[in-house]
Amino acid sequence: MSRAPQPSAGEPVREMRAEVRRRELLPAGRPLLVMLSGGRDSVCLLDLAVSLLGAAAVSALHVNYGLREGAAGDERHCRDLCADYGVELSVRRPGAPTLGNLQAWARDVRYGAAAQLALERGALVAAGHTSTDQVETILYRLASSPSRRALLGMRERDGVLVRPLLHFSREQTAAYCTALGLAWRDDESNDSDAYARGRVRHGLVSAMRAVHPGAEANVLAVAELLRDEALVLESLVDEVLRGSRSVPLRTLRELPAALARLVVARLAGGARGAPAPGVTRRLDELLLMPDLGLCHLDLPHRVRATARDGQLSFGITPRIERDGDR
Repeated sequence: MSRAPQPSAGEPVREMRAEVRRRELLPAGRPLLVMLSGGRDSVCLLDLAVSLLGAAAVSALHVNYGLREGAAGDERHCRDLCADYGVELSVRRPGAPTLGNLQAWARDVRYGAAAQLALERGALVAAGHTSTDQVETILYRLASSPSRRALLGMRERDGVLVRPLLHFSREQTAAYCTALGLAWRDDESNDSDAYARGRVRHGLVSAMRAVHPGAEANVLAVAELLRDEALVLESLVDEVLRGSRSVPLRTLRELPAALARLVVARLAGGARGAPAPGVTRRLDELLLMPDLGLCHLDLPHRVRATARDGQLSFGITPRIERDGDR
């Protein structure tokens, strides 16, 4: 049986619905796919989506990795919840990976499945990241990757991906669900220090709060300022490149070093299809590439810089073929 959205049950519900509507992150007239884990944030997101768009416009995706004891219960909860709302649910069960970073694999599986469904349906994809997640993401990236991107955090809109809860804390999504009597599932792995994200959450964030009670708010404020300034910097890069996928070495050498790094980051990231941290630290070597003839320089993340008669471009470093591969 389809469930009609409940009337507002207190200030948390009214405020969050009004703010998401004001930011136009869940636009009417376009299907929406909610990434639904069964946790408080995604349950809050599902209710927000149905209340603002109606159940007919909303579908959900749940990925059951089968790696935790409670995985089957999470899936049942998501099925019951979507049935209650009259929302179509797609479930993926990828099985366990054999090699590599478990969390990176899970993220790739989740977003890959969401991208495929969104393409089939012409839908936006909504993820339940909160401001609490934003702080943890910024601190994790800052610790693990020395790049400007680390301080920018996640964006509200990123292609077809939207994050309607990014201005609300984990405590606020819990208050929203509690106000409406919505149950959620707790992932016990979130309380573990086995993964880097857990160590950031329970160690680093807690230590920052001990230093200053407004530490998390200050991190978010700095990130917002830097994102605004990044728009100005990106416009300067646009002026240098003017839509080109390459840049004259002579032009690059004449630029201030900071702007030259941004130009290199744009071109290298465009070639890779994703940010390529570490490439800009090789700027001095790039500037020494010759103005005549052909020269290659292999960089991190399989990015290759090519200087051809003074014009610098970027591509992917070819894999070395073994005799058995031919």
